[in-house]
Amino acid sequence: MGICFTQSSTEKFSLLKALEVMHLTRFMDDKMNKLVRQNKGATFHLPVSGHEMIGAVSALSLTPGTDWAYPYYRDRAFAIGLGCSLVDLLAAFLARDIENHSGGRMMPEHYCQKNLRIPCQSSVVGSQFLQAVGAAKSAQLRGKKEVVYVSGGDGSTSQGDFHEALNFSCIHNLPVIFVIQDNGWAISVPVEDQTAGGSIAKIAKGYEGVAVYEFDGCDYLQTTEALKSAVEKARNNLGPSVVVAKVPRIGPHSSSDDPKKYKTEELLDAEKMRDPIARFEQWLLEEGVITSEELETLRKTHFEMIESAAVKADQFPMPSKSGAEDKVYAPFTPPESIVSEPGESIVLMDAINHALIEEMEHDAGVVVFGQDVAVGKGGVFGITRTLSDRFGKDRCFNTPLAESTIVGVAIGMSSDGFHKPVVEIQFADYSWTAMNQIFNELSSIHYRSNGVWNCPIVIRMPYGGYIQGGPYHSQSIEAFLSHCPGLKIAIPSNAADAKRLLKAAIRDPNPVIFLEHKALYRQRLFCARAETGPEEFLPFGQAQVVRSGTDVTVVGWGMTALMANEAAEALSKEGISVEVIDLRTIVPLDFETVLGSIKKTGKLLIAHEAARNSGFGAELAARASEEGFLYLDAPVQRVTGKNCPVPYCKDLEDEVLPQRKDIEAALKILSEY
Repeated sequence: MGICFTQSSTEKFSLLKALEVMHLTRFMDDKMNKLVRQNKGATFHLPVSGHEMIGAVSALSLTPGTDWAYPYYRDRAFAIGLGCSLVDLLAAFLARDIENHSGGRMMPEHYCQKNLRIPCQSSVVGSQFLQAVGAAKSAQLRGKKEVVYVSGGDGSTSQGDFHEALNFSCIHNLPVIFVIQDNGWAISVPVEDQTAGGSIAKIAKGYEGVAVYEFDGCDYLQTTEALKSAVEKARNNLGPSVVVAKVPRIGPHSSSDDPKKYKTEELLDAEKMRDPIARFEQWLLEEGVITSEELETLRKTHFEMIESAAVKADQFPMPSKSGAEDKVYAPFTPPESIVSEPGESIVLMDAINHALIEEMEHDAGVVVFGQDVAVGKGGVFGITRTLSDRFGKDRCFNTPLAESTIVGVAIGMSSDGFHKPVVEIQFADYSWTAMNQIFNELSSIHYRSNGVWNCPIVIRMPYGGYIQGGPYHSQSIEAFLSHCPGLKIAIPSNAADAKRLLKAAIRDPNPVIFLEHKALYRQRLFCARAETGPEEFLPFGQAQVVRSGTDVTVVGWGMTALMANEAAEALSKEGISVEVIDLRTIVPLDFETVLGSIKKTGKLLIAHEAARNSGFGAELAARASEEGFLYLDAPVQRVTGKNCPVPYCKDLEDEVLPQRKDIEAALKILSEY
């Protein structure tokens, strides 16, 4: 169908803008390929040829700086169309020291620009979907008409996070647009081996409330019509859309890939014939939008824009080696702690509940969600009871039984600078399905974004044994988590510490894992304390000397802090003076307090209930050897769980987990050196 255009028409401007974005994307593709071959500092290239139209039209359909964008690595046309600087994109490709797109900390095509609302993107396939849904949930809660765009290749729809994101977005009727750029290949895997039915569009239609558009992503009219409809739907809070654009991948998956190993010459030629740029140019000529001479002038102009940008990009320096370890954590000064008159004695679970209430009253951006946390149950252990009644379903709500959803949505919600999600995973044992979001995404966002983005998230997890929970309700996972740079980890052993640490965690701009020992929730001896006031906080990285001693030092956390204190009390009757240290947080770690105690006693015992092999006690023992060797009068000893899962039978559980008598025996032996 023909369309009549005039030189001053807005339609013509839109068409030529789309052409400009597509040209710039293709010419940049060619330039990047040359730079790799010339060994100009770039070693990896992800071609986007064939994907230019869907990316350009998608970007030009949004409002930069208002809408949110989670573009995947083959979506450079979108980045250019939304307003990313050509110089920045090329400088990022060369791993240069620039503010946007990670400043050399991420591979090319991992977009990140704060003013354009492009949160830090990663190499993990499909993880962006849940984060985009979280951003959409935030926009909905804030009552803003903000559209959230997220893209991925057809291969990414095989990830569980895609389906979890689609499910959550439909449940909550969120303003998110899933754009799937379907080129029929997941690197070398064809669609018939990737997607049941041949297209994700068929599967997506099974989610109630989602609009699904499937079309030729090389046809301008079909592409603009689908995007216009999807954006209008999202802008008016009418729910999510899935846009499936069929496009060719003209060229390899990456600079290290050879498509001739899995594509026939006939297929390669057929894909080139579908080139969206050539097709769009021909259509513009046929419709009389531009002349051949004008088109040639535009090509030259756009080519020179890329050449000029490449020269400028090459002038940026490489990042300084001295800053390689910087920006793992966002700067944070804990609020001043104002001590109040001690309140009534409360147990640990009540202290956590009260901390949540106080922080939700203090900050309207604090939201609580997870499995079973809302009205009617308040979590498996009742910690979040009353929160839905007090603050409403928008600030305390249940999620599907999907841990990756909980964390991924929290990441997206935290991006707006307003929301501070405090989420609950029912048991630490079930956090493993969320570890992709925790380790690959959450922990490193501040570092990967070169300090541009941060995630103020608290993940609460009941952990530990001693209540006959069996192998899947008794794990102590702190050693695994401590190996993730960027996370902070708190493990309180009593009510006063729990309340003050949780309040500090919620105020912190960094992600915090808050481990709560299940067996201590209602324990009164040692764990119950006078309630602290609403303005009392405990900074992370401050261990507590629970009991002073001169003969031997024992370090514990969680349950072992309690047992160590009991063991020290028993040994005092035998004339053995034991110094007990409760770490309280293991990241950051207060090793100075431990070292000071070693200097005094000359002997160190470390007690933890996690399995012995590579437990966090091994890190403490290594530090003690490195920094305190000259003060040690005996080998560093450990009392730990055995190297096996925690069994259900109580007799077996007691055999596997460390007991007070084990700590007593080890302390007595150490004291005799």
